[in-house]
Amino acid sequence: MRLCTVSPSVALVLSLTLKVASLAMDSLCRGVFAGNSRELSIRSCFPSLFQAEQTHRSILLGLLLGTGRGPQPDSALIRQARAERWSQWSLRGGLETLPQALNTHLTSRGVSVLRGQPVCGLSLEAEGCWKVSLGDSNLEADHIISAIPASVLSKLLPAEAAPLARALSTITAVSVAVVNLQYRGGRLPVQGFGHLVPSSEDPGILGIVYDSVAFPEQDGSPPGLRVTVMLGGSWLRTLEARGSVLSQELFQKEAEKAAATQLGLKEPPSHCLVHLHKNCIPQYTLGHWQKLESATQFLAAQKLPLTLAGASYEGVAVNDCIESGRQAAARVLGTEPSS
Repeated sequence: MRLCTVSPSVALVLSLTLKVASLAMDSLCRGVFAGNSRELSIRSCFPSLFQAEQTHRSILLGLLLGTGRGPQPDSALIRQARAERWSQWSLRGGLETLPQALNTHLTSRGVSVLRGQPVCGLSLEAEGCWKVSLGDSNLEADHIISAIPASVLSKLLPAEAAPLARALSTITAVSVAVVNLQYRGGRLPVQGFGHLVPSSEDPGILGIVYDSVAFPEQDGSPPGLRVTVMLGGSWLRTLEARGSVLSQELFQKEAEKAAATQLGLKEPPSHCLVHLHKNCIPQYTLGHWQKLESATQFLAAQKLPLTLAGASYEGVAVNDCIESGRQAAARVLGTEPSS
């Protein structure tokens, strides 16, 4: 029998390393997915970290040496972003100008965009096309690209797609409250993108973004310090389970308290906007990649004219959703390999 002893100093270093890693991953999962790191799949949520560990048996070493990823998308804008080392981006009129511009571009080319007409159901016709029920009217479609949440799509699918519906129904989502605060004459104690908050420190606050650091040109006139406080996680789920009133006053109070204690912004804000986004961030829990594999295999085997896109599958960030839509369109049009 062989025994191995570890000195107290080594044990302390190992303990501290594990604690730091745990706090970092907990904060990262909360900041990106507003989720619980113990429930999320690292393979699905952070594929680059997973691939780095698989390739080099070390996340840090893998990130330093590279993971050997395949060809990446390329364009003039992508090259500019890489050359200027963008860490984030925005639009002068806000991100809503992106779908507005898309709508203008499409309608000017004769594309019909139906608004305020939610889909009530999908059924397959004998000739293989879709019948899309809009309540008081129907549409026929040769192919559907679905970018709605997976759980919502699961309730619309016909009986023939029951296995697919079961897989999609298990991809759940969490709610997040976003509070925008502006302070006249306020100053940040540090500079940067923002900070994330581990659940052990504050179960309600996910993190705070320092908007004025990244985009000072949007501070208004006269300028004021802008920060965005994100609330959610287990705290919000607990409130929802209790049937508590999720009021704007509650979220504003918690956000102002976080800005005061974490950033020293103790004066009342000059402006405040509160939005509660219900079920807005899909949760890639353990086994998520297997659900996607099952869905892909079913679609291929049944030759269903349906393509899945959006935040429910392979990335919840805006960039991920844009790329998901591009890939979905390319697959339908046959302009690039399906892999």
